[in-house]
Amino acid sequence: MPLVRLFFKPGIDKQNTEYGAEGGYVDSDYVRFRYGLPEKMGGWTNFAALDTHLVGMATDVFTWTSLSGVPHVAVGTNRKLYLFTGGAWYDITPIRPQFGNVTFSTTAGSTTVTVTHNGGHGGEPGDFVTYTGASGNPGGIPNADLNNQFEIQTVIDGSSYTILSPTAASSTVTEQGSATPKYQINVGSDVAYFDFGWGVGGWGLATFGTPRPAIGSFDLSARIWQFDAYGENLIAQINGGPIYEWSPTNQGVTNPAVEIAGAPTKNNFSLISTPDRHLVCLGTETIIGDPTSFDPMFVRFSNQEDIGNFVESATNTAGGQRLSDGNKILTGLRSRGQILILTDNALHGMQYVGPPFTFGFQQLGANCGVIGTHAAVDVNGIAIWMGPEDFFIFDGTVKKLPCTVQDFVFKDLNLVQASKVFAGLNSLFNEVTWWYPTATSEYINRFVTYNYVENTWHVGSMARTAWTDAGVYNRPLATDYDQNSTAPTLAPIYGLTPGRASVYTQEDGTNANGQPIEAYLKSGYFDIGDGEQVMLMKRFIPDFKRQVGNLTVNLYLRYYPQSAETVGSLDPYPITPTTQKVDTRVRGRQVSMKITSDELGTDWRFGTMRIDIQPDGLR
Repeated sequence: MPLVRLFFKPGIDKQNTEYGAEGGYVDSDYVRFRYGLPEKMGGWTNFAALDTHLVGMATDVFTWTSLSGVPHVAVGTNRKLYLFTGGAWYDITPIRPQFGNVTFSTTAGSTTVTVTHNGGHGGEPGDFVTYTGASGNPGGIPNADLNNQFEIQTVIDGSSYTILSPTAASSTVTEQGSATPKYQINVGSDVAYFDFGWGVGGWGLATFGTPRPAIGSFDLSARIWQFDAYGENLIAQINGGPIYEWSPTNQGVTNPAVEIAGAPTKNNFSLISTPDRHLVCLGTETIIGDPTSFDPMFVRFSNQEDIGNFVESATNTAGGQRLSDGNKILTGLRSRGQILILTDNALHGMQYVGPPFTFGFQQLGANCGVIGTHAAVDVNGIAIWMGPEDFFIFDGTVKKLPCTVQDFVFKDLNLVQASKVFAGLNSLFNEVTWWYPTATSEYINRFVTYNYVENTWHVGSMARTAWTDAGVYNRPLATDYDQNSTAPTLAPIYGLTPGRASVYTQEDGTNANGQPIEAYLKSGYFDIGDGEQVMLMKRFIPDFKRQVGNLTVNLYLRYYPQSAETVGSLDPYPITPTTQKVDTRVRGRQVSMKITSDELGTDWRFGTMRIDIQPDGLR
C-alpha cells in the first residue's frame, strides 16, 4: 500500500478516551503547541546567572524600573520580602516596631539560648530577629556571634523565646548581656489549613504544660504576596494584612519596606488604578486602621495621588463601596478602561467617573468566581481566570472557556491549597498557564496551559509558584520551591529551618538549569477505516524540524480499546537528526505513538508522520 500521512489535531484532549481522541494527542509533558504543531518547551537557567536560594515559598514575583531606568525584581515568600537590583539580592522584609533590649540565658555546652524581652517580643516560631550592639559575652558566647540574624525556634511566653547560637555556651547564666533586637514581620505559612485542629501551628510550638499562644495568631491561608508599582515605588501587599511601600529613593537597598501610614491595615488585595492613580483596596476595613472592621466585600480607595490618605472628605477623592455578590473579594485586574474585581462568585467592574463619586461600580457576571489571588490575568483587555470548577473569559461578556483537559485538572485539584494557584502570562508564545497543586499535594506540582490565539490546551509537571511575563527583562521570570531544601541563603541565618525558593529565567535554552528535560508527546489511537481490520505497520518516516539530539518513538498496540497496551519487539525506535525511515513490523487494530526526548540539549518540533500500513489478520 502507499504511504499514509498522519495528521494530528493540535492540543491535548483528555476529555475523550484514548481511542475517542483519534487524530489528536492525549498526553504530554514539556511540550507546547505553536502554529498548530507540537514542539519541546524552552528550558530555564538561574536568573542573572546567580544560584540564589531565598528563604520560604515565593508567592509572587514582580519586575519594574526606577525613574532612572534601573530594573528591579521583587520576590515575596511566605517568610521574607526580597529585592534584586544592581546584580545582587537584598532582604527588604518589613520590621515590626519594637522597643527595649534583650538579655540572654545559656546552658553550658548547649547552643540553645533563651532570649528575654521584657517589653514583649510579639514573635512566633519561625520569625526572624537580628541583634546589634551585643555586649557582655553571655555564657561565654562572643558578642560577634550574637550580632547576626536568627530564626526563633520556640516561644516560651510573651517575653521569652529561644534561638540557636553558632557557638555553644561555656557556662550557665541567667539574663546576662544585652542586645538591640529588630524583629521582622511575623512569617506566614507555606500551606493552608481547612480548619483549626490538631497539628495547626506545627510541632514544638510551646513546651508541655505551658499555655499555647492565642489561636487567633494563626492564619488559615498560606502567606500570599501581591505587588504593584506606584511610579518607581514598590507596593507590596500581604493577603489579609497591611500594605507596604519600598522606594529606591527613600529606602534604598539596605533598608526594609515600610507600612503605608494611613492605609487600611487588613486587605485582601490592592492595586494602583490608572491613569487616575488611586490606591485601591479590595476586601478591606470599613474603619481605617481597625482590623476588626474588616469586610471582605468592601472596596476602599485613597485620595488621588495620595496613597496614604483614605479619609473621605468634600475636598478629596477618597471613598468606598460595598459589593453584594459573593462572600469575599479575591483579586482585581487592571483591564480596558476599568478595574475588574473578582469575588468567589461574581465579576464586578470599577470605572473611574470623576467627582463627586470618583468610581462607578457594576456587576458584570455571576456564578463565575475566581479560585485565588493570582488565578487571573488580563490579555490585551480580555480577562481569563480559573474558578474552582471551570475556566472563564471576559471579553465584554463572561463565558466559560471550553477546555479539552477539564476533568483532568479539576478532578485532581487540592482546593484547600487553592490560594496558591498562580496564573502566568507568556506573551512570547500567546499562553496563559495556571500552576496548581494536585489533590494529594500541598504544594504546586502541575500546570495547565491555554494558547489564547490558537485555542489549544496542554498540561505538564513543571512546578512554578510565581511567574512574571517578559517586559522589563527579555524573558519571563519564575520561581520554584523545595520545602526540604537547606541550601545556603543570602546571608547566614542561624537556626534556619528548611524551605527554599529559586528564581529562574524561563524560555532560556533547552535544559532545566543544566539538567536534561524529559519531554514527551503521546497521540490517541488510530486504525484502518473504522477499526474492523487488523493492520500491519511495516515502517514509518519521521518528520521533525530543528531536531537537535536524539529522540525515541514508542508504538503502543491494542486489539480492542479496553485491551492492555503492548509494544513491538524492536520498540523503542531511536530517531537521530539523520534518520530517514524506521522499520517496525508491528501488528494491531489500533496504534498510538509516543515521542520522547531526555538528553541534554535536545530540541525538536514535530510535523507529520507517514506510515506504511496494510490490512492483516490475527495470528
